[in-house]
Amino acid sequence: MVTTTTYILLICLCFNSLSYLIRASINGFNLTLPHQHPDPEAVVQEVHRSVNVSVSRRQMLSLQDQCLSGNPVDDCWGCDPNWQNNRQKLADCGIGFGRDAMGGKGGQIYVVTDSSDRDPANPIPGTLRHAVIQTEPLWIVFSADMTIKLKHELIVNSFKTIDGRGTNVHIVGNGCVTLQYVSNIIIHNIHVHHCKPSGNADIASSPTHVGWRGRSDGDGISIFDSRKIWIDHCSLSYCTDGLIDAIMGSTGITISNNHFSHHDEVMLLGHNDGYLPDSGMQVTIAFNHFGVALVQRMPRCRRGYIHVVNNDFTQWEMYAIGGSANPTINSQGNRYTAPADNNAKEVTKRVDTDEGQWADWNWRTEGDVMVNGAFFVPSGVGLSTQYAKASSVDPKSAALIDQLTLNAGVFGDPRDNSESGSSGFNNDGTTTGANINTGGGGSNRDDGDFFGMIFGNAASPSSSSSNAMFLSFLIILILCFTTNHGALSL
Repeated sequence: MVTTTTYILLICLCFNSLSYLIRASINGFNLTLPHQHPDPEAVVQEVHRSVNVSVSRRQMLSLQDQCLSGNPVDDCWGCDPNWQNNRQKLADCGIGFGRDAMGGKGGQIYVVTDSSDRDPANPIPGTLRHAVIQTEPLWIVFSADMTIKLKHELIVNSFKTIDGRGTNVHIVGNGCVTLQYVSNIIIHNIHVHHCKPSGNADIASSPTHVGWRGRSDGDGISIFDSRKIWIDHCSLSYCTDGLIDAIMGSTGITISNNHFSHHDEVMLLGHNDGYLPDSGMQVTIAFNHFGVALVQRMPRCRRGYIHVVNNDFTQWEMYAIGGSANPTINSQGNRYTAPADNNAKEVTKRVDTDEGQWADWNWRTEGDVMVNGAFFVPSGVGLSTQYAKASSVDPKSAALIDQLTLNAGVFGDPRDNSESGSSGFNNDGTTTGANINTGGGGSNRDDGDFFGMIFGNAASPSSSSSNAMFLSFLIILILCFTTNHGALSL
């Protein structure tokens, strides 16, 4: 039997812990995630090592082996003339924080033969939706070129690879791709565009579970509390909200070799300024081409460690990289080409933050090439050279950036195409055969919004950081009482 004195003691212990968390949050304490890498600088060095090895190999062997590009991802598997017989080799070619994403490695090959999406609650075998909800690892390929017009968001289960190599695959329509509470996902060589909000519907997330889904935002790829994610060689454009958003404690992510175009708010990393678990977010952004008709958020970061390396930023209207809530941004070997607007030459933007607050944020620039008046404003320890541990690829030759990003996006797409590689879609977002709205490429929503993807209840939680903090503390308190009471009752 638990005495009153024991309860008083438990209350004191819980409130002591609660007091610590409150003081920690006030002092800017960064919570960690269980799956984040303990030494992000080591991951940065490994990325540089892999690039240096590939570039050196290309310089030495290009006459004998014309397939070598210097891009470590492509050179890993692309020089095998029989790669189609060993598709899962791709899983060994990842770099950066998402390099451990296995996808469907070791699983069966699942061939998508049906482009329809008639019943999201009971998907038909042979469709992409049926493939991605299975519980076992699967390597998903396509029997032919196809455009998959989604009826609602495509909820992907863990240990899946969506591999569009050898075909021309477009994912369009309602909701697009959702990665929520999952791990080990690879999405490769897929067009994702013209994505619209959807939801308030029953949608299958596994062969045995169908859940009610609230309203989604219309992101191209939504990453929510997920880890070990690799998005490579995709072409993304024309979505209602972000092209790629990663929030709510997601980490271990690599976004590489993609082509982004025709969009406003390109990429959001971090839920809101008050969501402390996003301090453990770690993302590598490498070898991407940020192309025509982009406005901002390449990416927009909150907390976490973001490594932006060897990308080609050819256009923005407001800024390229933005952030708040003290993220670490490590920019190395990129080419930033500023627009003609003299008011938009700065690469960086500290969002809604005074200089007195961001002066000690660690934003570094090393070996970046600035074109047409572009300039990067570093801060914190990024002003010193103490972080230049890894000898980054020397990007001063524009040809190197051109070479590393030459094949960015879906293979075979033009480098900067007016239709974002979308057959049947005009560059103004209208269609030539399908009835799909563009959504305007970006919304003015509050960045604190949840995806609206919570099973069971369509209502979204409040985005207020103070309410979220109070709720978190209340849950901790309840768990504390529950755990201790259970232990004393045994």
